[in-house]
Amino acid sequence: MRQQTRSQTRRGAFGSSSARPAARMHCVAAASPREEPSHTMARRSLLAGAALLLPAAAGAGLPAPSRATEGISKYEPMDALKGKDYGKPRMRYKDYTETESGLQYQDLKAGDGESPQPGDLCIVDWDGYTIGYYGRPFEARNKPKGSSFAGDKDFYRFVLGEGKVIPGFEEAVSGMKPGGIRRIVVPVELGYPAEDWRRLGPKPSTFAGDRALDFVLSNRGMIDKTLLFDIELVRVDRK
Repeated sequence: MRQQTRSQTRRGAFGSSSARPAARMHCVAAASPREEPSHTMARRSLLAGAALLLPAAAGAGLPAPSRATEGISKYEPMDALKGKDYGKPRMRYKDYTETESGLQYQDLKAGDGESPQPGDLCIVDWDGYTIGYYGRPFEARNKPKGSSFAGDKDFYRFVLGEGKVIPGFEEAVSGMKPGGIRRIVVPVELGYPAEDWRRLGPKPSTFAGDRALDFVLSNRGMIDKTLLFDIELVRVDRK
């Protein structure tokens, strides 16, 4: 009876039901590099509650490093495992393109026109998830009424090439076209520097988002800090 109570308490701590599939995916991914989760389970883990774009999520492949990520590490860097040659293997997602930096991306909607150039002002809408840790959202594009992310939200603006956003975000936008939507998987090396989201954008617009992102980035234990973003390039203002 006590065991059942603890299990129920633990499930309640994960938040809404939309986050639970990501929790199960997290456990499967960490279990064994040879286990390949089903297409349905992997698709749920990618969004973890992003209802707008859920049907377009791709399946996860075997958690084996690709050539691009071998230059970084074949394991996810975790503070509790520093200096040790083991840990959680890097995940490689099917139907995603991987760049030399280790960024993985998939275009959910093709845009039109020319890609932004350094010095151009990029206007984007975005959402973000702690995909490596239970898929918890820290920013939402379409905010459901009554949720922790409800409220007004303006588009995010930044000048390409100024270094004001995290490297993975800037690399992704530089290859987009206006009107396009791109999903990216950002390894810790291309994320927030020194594991502090306050230094570079984009930043959560709510207190709930602040807490979700900060918990993962500032944790010194065995937590995978891989992030997932959906980015819509709304407009480009040429310099």
